[in-house]
Amino acid sequence: MSAEQDRVLRVEHVSKRLSGKLILDDCSLDVRRGELMVLIGPSGAGKSTLLQCIDCLIPPDTGEIWLEGERLERDDKRKLCAFRAQVGMIFQDFNLFDHLTAEENVAIALRKVRGMSRKEARERALDELARVGLARRALLYPAQLSGGQKQRVAIARALAMDPKVMLLDEPTSALDPELVGEVLAVIRDLAAGGMTMVMATHQMDFARALATEILFMERGRIIERGSPAQLLADGAGTRTHDFCVRILEVSL
Repeated sequence: MSAEQDRVLRVEHVSKRLSGKLILDDCSLDVRRGELMVLIGPSGAGKSTLLQCIDCLIPPDTGEIWLEGERLERDDKRKLCAFRAQVGMIFQDFNLFDHLTAEENVAIALRKVRGMSRKEARERALDELARVGLARRALLYPAQLSGGQKQRVAIARALAMDPKVMLLDEPTSALDPELVGEVLAVIRDLAAGGMTMVMATHQMDFARALATEILFMERGRIIERGSPAQLLADGAGTRTHDFCVRILEVSL
């Protein structure tokens, strides 16, 4: 497989202003098949906005996005919907439908977007819930689930669409500390299975252990990029290392 064929997601020169303020400034990245790219940086650095621009939930002002070599045409609604169906998006606050059970939250897109029958969608939903350890919670509503379980339902919903890449926006930030591990364990399993992911997180130990590449963002720009060994090694002298040390000091 050529280097170009191996590249799943390509983002070129994306910039975005919100309320007149420059939020993203000429951001570019390449994600290859099976990689886990981690975005880190202080609050307000632009991590969430970058992920939402990639999925066009917030349309970028400038720049281009490519998925498996095909350029996204944002003005073509049909192509935009097809693009989003191939990009799984996991939010900080789960974004589940409160009036639907876990099973129904996973199945609804399969029926509405994929055109599956109720029976097919239900079977696939149950498979994906089992994959994230929630087979016995399928008939519960979000109000009956813990935060970690809600996030795992959201991950199952994204997986059910067979995404080519998953975007995870601080998936553990809304969770109580004792629930963080169960969500990270699912993401760890996905990485081991070869899922291509871009994840914004403050979980530095997780990033150090599993990230293929780390991008450090500050004031809307990507100012450092490299492997965990390059950016987080003792004595690296990188902005990334200094930031991680400060996070660990605050958490102690």
